[in-house]
Amino acid sequence: MPFSTNPLLNRRSSECSSLSFEMHPPLDRPHPDCEEQISDLKICHAESWKKYLGRCNNIKVRLDNCLKAEKKRLLDEMNVNLVEQKLKEQDVIKEAFGKSETFEEYLARDRDYQAELSKKRGREQKL
Repeated sequence: MPFSTNPLLNRRSSECSSLSFEMHPPLDRPHPDCEEQISDLKICHAESWKKYLGRCNNIKVRLDNCLKAEKKRLLDEMNVNLVEQKLKEQDVIKEAFGKSETFEEYLARDRDYQAELSKKRGREQKL
C-alpha cells in the first residue's frame, strides 16, 4: 500500500484504538451479546449516504468493541477446563502408544535435547 499523506491512514490499528479500519466478522451469524449494535449498524447503512460520509463509524466502533468482548467471553468459557482436558489427552496418548510418560517427560530426560536447550539459553542470555 503506498504511503498516504493522511496521518490517520498511516497508523496501525493497534496504535489508534478509537479508529478501526478492519472488517467485522459476518453479521448473519448469531451474536447474542451484540444484537443492538448490529441492528443500529444495519439501520445506519440502510441510509446509504451516511456510510459514505463516515456517519456510521461510531456505531461500527461500538460493534467492534462488543464483538471483541463477546469473543473474549466465549474463549474464556471454552478454556475453563483446559488444563484438565490436556491431561486427559495426554493420558489417552499414553494408552494409545503404550508409553508411561508424556512427551515433555521424555524431553526432560533426553540428554541431547537438554544440551541443545542449555546452549540456546546461553546464546539468549548473551543478547
